[in-house]
Amino acid sequence: MQVVFNRLSAVARSLSLNTITPRNTMSTAIPVHVSKPKPFVLYTAGTPNGRKVSVFLEELRAVYGEKVDYDVEKIDIAHNIQKEPWFIKLNPNGRIPVLVDRARGDFAVFETAAILLYLEQHYDPERKLGFDPVEQPDDYSEMLQWMFWAHGGVGPMQGQANHFNRAAPVDIPYAKKRYIEETKRLYGVMEIRLTDRDYLAGPGRGVYSAADINVFPWIRIHQYAGIESIDEWPSVQAWVARIEARKAVQDGLAIP
Repeated sequence: MQVVFNRLSAVARSLSLNTITPRNTMSTAIPVHVSKPKPFVLYTAGTPNGRKVSVFLEELRAVYGEKVDYDVEKIDIAHNIQKEPWFIKLNPNGRIPVLVDRARGDFAVFETAAILLYLEQHYDPERKLGFDPVEQPDDYSEMLQWMFWAHGGVGPMQGQANHFNRAAPVDIPYAKKRYIEETKRLYGVMEIRLTDRDYLAGPGRGVYSAADINVFPWIRIHQYAGIESIDEWPSVQAWVARIEARKAVQDGLAIP
């Protein structure tokens, strides 16, 4: 019996030594590197609303690096891609931008002011672009006030001025005048705030924050709305130049 066992063991060893190793498991095979998914996906387009978020993300990336890196999915709004069922699942309102947070269970956030506040809450621990609601309650409130003011005023009014000056199928002088004049009035509100200040919210001359980023992309395209110059609002003009000179802002404006 022992002899039989020894012979069987020898056969097994022989088979083991002569087994052909599959090509894809040999040590000489070229390794396949799978890149780690970036923390976010930004569904966006080259509009003021889209660029609010890309600018904010670039500002965060300049501070925190890959922790806030993101993939960009350009949405062709001219062909209503944002109205397709897969996008409506992300944002029932069918508008860009949408931010999907892969690091938090693919949590989706829509509405630009909401996206900026979400990023500030979860991904800006040093409060580089905002204020601590507990330690700096007044500054935080000022930031919210100016964000909501822009979200309910500048965006909708200038957006309508853009439409009636550039895209309306018929020329409606009353609509053009109405929305251009209201946009100008809102610029005047900013001029009042920015007189002797550098930024909209914060102590002293103000601190660059989400309040500024939330409205800056609209003001910088004033000509598209039919407002050829902002010379009559010198503080606003200086504010635009100050923000536009930032490297992270330039990077964000180049997306998508």
